[in-house]
Amino acid sequence: MTFATQSHPHSSASIQSAYIELHFPAQGHTWCADQNYRLLGAMAKEHPSLHQLEGLAINTISGIPDKQGKIQLTEASRLSLRCPSESLLTVLPLAGKTLKIGADSISLGYPEVRPLRPVSELKARLVAIKHPSGNFNEVTPDWFLGACDRQLKALGIDAPVGIPANEDGEPDRKTLKIKGKTVVGYSVVVANLLPEQSLLLQTRGIGGKRRMGCGYFVPYCLNIGE
Repeated sequence: MTFATQSHPHSSASIQSAYIELHFPAQGHTWCADQNYRLLGAMAKEHPSLHQLEGLAINTISGIPDKQGKIQLTEASRLSLRCPSESLLTVLPLAGKTLKIGADSISLGYPEVRPLRPVSELKARLVAIKHPSGNFNEVTPDWFLGACDRQLKALGIDAPVGIPANEDGEPDRKTLKIKGKTVVGYSVVVANLLPEQSLLLQTRGIGGKRRMGCGYFVPYCLNIGE
């Protein structure tokens, strides 16, 4: 596998220092499983300036799914987001806030703030790329992987990209509801990344809806050979 040789204006060190990741403890009992769009709304209601914050990416809050549209929150549940380092004081006021979606609520604790780590394998739970036809049935695995590859190359990243399998051994297809409309995508794994490429993908992502849990890449272990 060869990598793109075009240069970028930022080195690994400058990208790493330019962005941070915050992990707010999310305390509560249950939370909406299809949360992505409504989570952004709940955050902006408590902290309206988030709507204007450039470079913000928000990850889905994790928990144990009950298969009935809810997740059970655990001690490990976190609200994770990424933003430019200079925006730290803008997002810190989320600590101590209570977010609500319907009858569910969570209280946010004080966050752990971390720099991004350059790792060679990254995974996004959901990447959403709209088909030119507007028909989500056209978002097949083959078309989707081609679209991912084109967007990666546009960032100067030439690396293997794949869709992991779900519990049934099929490509892990995901959906997102936004104002009654369905957005379709897949889980995505990108491997063999150079340090600068890894940090670039974590800060820029691919696809859309990055404030709604999409295109949020985190470290991943492929466990090749197991």
